[in-house]
Amino acid sequence: MNQATGGLLPSPACLWQASAAERPQPPVGGELSGPWTLLLLGDGSPTRHLQLLTGHPVEVELIAMASEPGVSAGAPAEVAELAEPLLRRQVWLTCGPQTLGWAESWWNRAEAEAHLQDRRLPIWRSLSAGRAELYREVDGLGQVQEPWLAERFGCDGPFWSRHYRFFRHGRELTVIREVFSPALERWLGPAQAGSVRKDSSIQ
Repeated sequence: MNQATGGLLPSPACLWQASAAERPQPPVGGELSGPWTLLLLGDGSPTRHLQLLTGHPVEVELIAMASEPGVSAGAPAEVAELAEPLLRRQVWLTCGPQTLGWAESWWNRAEAEAHLQDRRLPIWRSLSAGRAELYREVDGLGQVQEPWLAERFGCDGPFWSRHYRFFRHGRELTVIREVFSPALERWLGPAQAGSVRKDSSIQ
């Protein structure tokens, strides 16, 4: 598994992406199903959704958190709005024996030090400690493809992805990109109407 300098993985290659301002649809394969629309474009906590679906708590496996010299290749455009110096954090999200998600986030260094004191916790839990009010804005979604994602998820792509920002008091805290395993079709059904994946790992 090839890793970038500092232990960070390269951002996944986008096959296509679109703004979430309007309800986007993939270029081929049929309309995005209702449950997957809620997961990808809804403003709820994905870690909470994964726990409710699987019945397992979400465990965070930290891949790396390292300095980011400027905006990295493939980063969402919104990362440029964060004040430098930047840090980038990457994690796997697991529920029981299954890895169901991968995520990366970009932070101003001072904000990361203030809000991510326990780096094993999901970001939403860290930011909402003390019942602090947060606002999540979904900026875009798409599909990505990488061999190391296929290896860890245990099935072929492409993989659904989205990115969003957290705000507090109107100020941007972080930009987050998430990629979801097709294994979620076990609970959500096919991501696109009329499509059925044939991966043997999805029972």
